[in-house]
Amino acid sequence: MRNEQIEQVGQIEVTVLLPCLNEAETLEVCVRKAREALTRMSVVGEVLVSDNGSTDGSQEIAVRAGARVSAAPVRGYGGALINGIEQARGRYVIMADADDSYDLSNLESFIHELRRGHDVVMGNRFKGGIAPGAMPFLHRHLGNPVLSWLGRRLFGLKVGDFHCGIRGFNRDRIRQLQLCMPGMEFASELVVRAALNGYDIVEVPTTLSPDGRSRPPHLRTWRDGWRHLRFLLVFAPRKMLIWPGATLFSIGLVATAVLVVGPFVVGGIGFDVSTLVYTCLAMLVGAQLLLFGAFAVIYGRYEGMTNLRQVDRWSRFLRLETCTAAGVGLILLGLAGTVAAIGAWGAAGFGAQDVSATLRVVLPSSTAIGLGATLIFAGLFSSLLGLRRVSAAVTDQHVPSPSTPLAASPS
Repeated sequence: MRNEQIEQVGQIEVTVLLPCLNEAETLEVCVRKAREALTRMSVVGEVLVSDNGSTDGSQEIAVRAGARVSAAPVRGYGGALINGIEQARGRYVIMADADDSYDLSNLESFIHELRRGHDVVMGNRFKGGIAPGAMPFLHRHLGNPVLSWLGRRLFGLKVGDFHCGIRGFNRDRIRQLQLCMPGMEFASELVVRAALNGYDIVEVPTTLSPDGRSRPPHLRTWRDGWRHLRFLLVFAPRKMLIWPGATLFSIGLVATAVLVVGPFVVGGIGFDVSTLVYTCLAMLVGAQLLLFGAFAVIYGRYEGMTNLRQVDRWSRFLRLETCTAAGVGLILLGLAGTVAAIGAWGAAGFGAQDVSATLRVVLPSSTAIGLGATLIFAGLFSSLLGLRRVSAAVTDQHVPSPSTPLAASPS
C-alpha cells in the first residue's frame, strides 16, 4: 500500500484541493473548472475534495465530476485542509474554496511560480480584482486590510492579501510545518509558519467573484476575525510582549530613579509621589511582560515560532541560578530600603510621618522585593521549559520521529 502511494505521488504533479462542507450547489462546477484547467495545461493532476461531513450529497457529486474524495476526521476549515494536504498525491497543492468564488479555470500563474521553486504562492484579490458583491464591505475595507497590515508588521512579510483563499504550495514543505489549526485561522497559520521558517513566498494576482451558494457562508465575520487576530498576536511574542515590556520597564525605571530624588516639573506640570506609584507599577508590569515574552520564545521552539539562537539566549539569561542570584539581590535591596524607612520612622518616635519622604523609599523598596520574587519564580518556570527542551533534544537524537517539529530558520 505504501509503495503504491509513493508511485502515485511521483506520477501526479498538481493536486487541486477543495475543502467541502455542504457545497452541492457549486462543487461540480469547481471540480470541472479545475480539471479542465489541468488538462488545458497538459498537467498531470487531480482534484481532491476533503469533505468535512457534508449531508447534502456533496461527496457523490464530487465523484461524478471526476474528483477524489477524502473524509476529514477533524471538523473545521483547517481540519479539512490539513486532511487534504496529507492525502494529496501531487508534488504541488493548490487550495481554493469550493463555492465558485475563485477562478479555478485559471491556475497557470500558480503552477508557473511553483515550478520556479517558490514554496508558497499566495493569491492577491486586491491586485487581481474583486467583483461587486464578492466581498462584504467590512471585510474589504477593514478586516482584510487591517489583518494583512498587522501580519506584515509582525512577521516582515511582503504579502498584500494575507487571507486569500486560493494559494499554492509545495506539499512536502508545508507538511514539514505540521500545521494544526482546525478553524479559519488555518489561513494565517500556513503563511505565518512558512514565513517563520524562512520559506520563499510570492504573490500572484487572482480574481474574486460572488460565490454561487444560496446559503450564508461558513465564515463568521467577528468570530473568525478574532481567531485570526489572536493567532497573529500569539505568534509574535517579541513584538507583542518583549519589546513593549522592555520599553515600559525602562520608562518606569528612569522615571522612578528621578522621582526618588524629589519632585520634578516638565512643561509646567509637576510630578511627585503620586506619579511614583505608577512608575513603580510600570516597572512591575513591564518586567512581567518581558518575562512572559521570554517564556513564549522558549516554548515557541516547539511550535516553530522562534529559532534556536533566540531560545538559547533567553534560556541562558533565565537560568534558575542566575534568576535566583538577581532575585535575592533585589529582595535584599528592597529589605534594606524597608529597614531604612523603619529606622527613620523610629528616629521620629514612631509618630506622624512625612508621607512624601517615606513613600520615596518604601515604594521603590517594595517594588524591588516584588521584582526579586518574580524573577526567582521566573527562573523556576524557565527551568521547567528547559527540562522539556533537553528531553526533546535527546529524543531527536536517539529516536528519530517524523512528528518532530521543524525548527525555525534564524531571522
